[in-house]
Formats: sequence, C-alpha cells, structure tokens
Amino acid sequence: MRSLANASSQDSAAVCARLDRWLTEHPTLRTIAVFAALPGEVDLTDWISARPGIRWVFPKVIGNHLTFHPIRDPGNDLVSGAFGIREPHPDLTEVPVESIDAFLCPGLAFDNHGGRLGRGKGFYDRLLASARPDALKVGVCFPWQVVDDTFAEPHDFAMDALVF
Repeated sequence: MRSLANASSQDSAAVCARLDRWLTEHPTLRTIAVFAALPGEVDLTDWISARPGIRWVFPKVIGNHLTFHPIRDPGNDLVSGAFGIREPHPDLTEVPVESIDAFLCPGLAFDNHGGRLGRGKGFYDRLLASARPDALKVGVCFPWQVVDDTFAEPHDFAMDALVF
C-alpha cells in the first residue's frame, strides 16, 4: 500500500465533494481535525480554505504524540515538520483534544468495518485514545485505498465512517 500511495497522483476533488455531503449531514461540528496530505493521501487544502466557518485544526508531532493547532491559511500557517509533513507554525496555540468534534484521519488503507491501516508509528491510535467518546472518527481516502480487511489489532481505533 505504501508503494501504491507513493506512486498515486489522484485528483482529490471527487473525495472533497463527498466530504461536502458528509459535512452537510453534520451541521453541529465546530472544530474538525484534518491533516496535511502526504503522497497518496487526499489533499484537503483547497476544501478547507473554502470553509472558513469551521475551526480547522492540524496535527503537529511532539515526541511520540500529536498536538493540534488552529489553521486559518494552510498556505502560510503550515511549515515543514517531522517526517517531512507540513505542520502548524510553532507560534500557533494548541487546541485541547477534548474540544475536537471530529477527526478526519489519513491512512494507507481502510476497510468497510472501520479498520484503518496507518503508517506504522501509532500516532493516530494514541491520539484517538484521548479523544472525547462522542468525537467522530472519519477515514478519508481514495477509492483504491479501500480493501477487504486491514487486519486491525486490539490497539487500533476503528473509524465511525469512511469517505472515499
């Protein structure tokens, strides 16, 4: 899956259109955690920029966990960070994980049972363990990333929904 992701050059527009429908179905969400795309992941940058009424928060790697910070302008507020991933500028304040209503999660693969295959470091599983129980966990991916089984392990957090 990692090789496929690195070779992928998919257009994110169709997935973002489905995210629009998902967002319309959840009008009470105010703070949503998103991600800066790596190769093979859905790029949400333009989609986020077109929706300023929501507080978008991006992850930053601190040691072996993630913190989240509000971003208004992804083009200017994100800088190169850990693992070559764009992260919030160091001057941006941290948002408590308990205040996040939904987590749009990246991954290498997902299955229709809520399984998510990450990149192997466990950042999202540790993060989701501290999220509010009612916070939505949504896998965001391209259709080719949906597989029959991700072979979830006991420590893996299941997604509540999948948008692809």
